Amino acid sequence: MKLIHFSRSLPYLSFVLLTLFISACKVGQNYQRPGVAVPTQYRSAATTDSATVARVPWRDFFSHPDLQQLISTALTGNFDLQLAMKRIEESRAYVRQTRYAFLPAVNGQITASTITPSKNSLNGLSLETFLGSRHLEDYSANIVLSWEADIWGKIRRQNEATRATYLQTEEAAKAVQTNLIANVANGYFNLLLLDAQLAIAKRNLALSDTIVRVIQLQKDGGEVTELAVEQAQAQRQTAALLQTQLEQAIVIEENGLRQLLGDMPGSVPRSTGLDAFPVADTLLSGVPTQLLANRPDVRASELGLVAANARIGVAQANLYPALVITAGGGLNAFRASNWFLLPSSLFYTVAGGLTQPIFQRRQLKTQLEVAMIQEEEAVIQFRQAITNGVRDVSDALVQVDKLKQQEQVAAARVITLKGAIANARLLFTSGLANYLEVITAQSNVLQAELTLAEIRQQRLRAMVSVYRALGGGWQ
Repeated sequence: MKLIHFSRSLPYLSFVLLTLFISACKVGQNYQRPGVAVPTQYRSAATTDSATVARVPWRDFFSHPDLQQLISTALTGNFDLQLAMKRIEESRAYVRQTRYAFLPAVNGQITASTITPSKNSLNGLSLETFLGSRHLEDYSANIVLSWEADIWGKIRRQNEATRATYLQTEEAAKAVQTNLIANVANGYFNLLLLDAQLAIAKRNLALSDTIVRVIQLQKDGGEVTELAVEQAQAQRQTAALLQTQLEQAIVIEENGLRQLLGDMPGSVPRSTGLDAFPVADTLLSGVPTQLLANRPDVRASELGLVAANARIGVAQANLYPALVITAGGGLNAFRASNWFLLPSSLFYTVAGGLTQPIFQRRQLKTQLEVAMIQEEEAVIQFRQAITNGVRDVSDALVQVDKLKQQEQVAAARVITLKGAIANARLLFTSGLANYLEVITAQSNVLQAELTLAEIRQQRLRAMVSVYRALGGGWQ
């Protein structure tokens, strides 16, 4: 059975050649980065040098072995990062599928059927007259090929969107990693702060014990009243309460950090103190335009824009005619005994169909309108990502600068207040100062030391913020 003889069909050949010519057309616009007003330098950073710490590997930026071990564990055990890696695998599978997008679909089919028409029907009379049978059998084994010609570049645009989405998931995973490294480092610095504050609270508790004993002795000697003893004991209780609060906070912070690592709750090793941990005074920030290449969230936002641009081409192509070419061939017979009798049972078919959408209840036009709106949304998100990145860096840089000055002032204040409490205790034992002056001086020292420790921790966190804001951590 032959429906079309391809080699003898000149009109069909002309039709195919015309199709191949038209297929050189491609709907949609190739992606071009939209204009973004990016400053030449960051606020608080008067430099146009392109050197930036964003290109420093995280192992070099965080050189302390304890912190390196924590980050390494987090990069293999963190659940959010593992999920991000699985999303990359999903997108990679779709990208592999695009390699076969231009190939035809091929299906095999084997069928066997029997039909017994009515004796009073035309088919029934014909069967008895010509075949001498009451039923008709049909046996078929065939392969069917179906191929849609990419006339308007729809498949190419679909592949383009798929590849952009895949790259977007890769950048999203990098963003998860940069945030994870920053969170682990900040969690570690939080523990160092709590350790330092706990040591301060214990020192103040010991000092309070001494003051309580001195005032109690003076009360026994009739030099002060019971009120003085109660005030001193209240100050001691404040230091004791702070100690238990800090011990509780340390356990909770350790559990949170272990969760980031993908581990069960437990202790976190720390071999250094807050004062001994080095703080970078100068961090090279580069220029804002480098965020387009260094920050994963900015790159992911732009790749989302690339995908949205490609989907406009897909939506446009849906408005134009679609050419589908089908071909099939195999073995066909009305008796099972003749089914594989060659070449008599051979057959093949070739057909082409051109479908032009006319009325689809406005679905196709709506799809195009939505695709264009989504591209506009992607442009806004891209510009927003760049703006957020520039602000993040600017905020972190000013923190690095001002916190260093604040630490100097806070350290000088602690020295001053320690001198004041020493003088207050000396004057108190000499009868030249009252107990309230001693308690006030002790309270001031406690708060000043706690503030100094917090500022030192904030300097470390600001250093991490600069590194993360510039896009460091995924290398």
